[in-house]
Amino acid sequence: MGYTKDMSIFEALERDPEARAVFESHGMACCLCIGAQSESIEAGAILHQVDPDVVVAELNQLSGPQS
Repeated sequence: MGYTKDMSIFEALERDPEARAVFESHGMACCLCIGAQSESIEAGAILHQVDPDVVVAELNQLSGPQS
């Protein structure tokens, strides 16, 4: 199963530590944010004025473990 916009940021980071680089490349310092545990990828992207579809597409290109 791939990454989705409604998945929490924390869940994405748990799946693959390389997700951090994707978030940071868009100015999303999500690893340091307390809201990462409950905030969705979409909400975080919108908050940082980033297209959530772009973030999800990049996450889905990661080669790490995805369950």
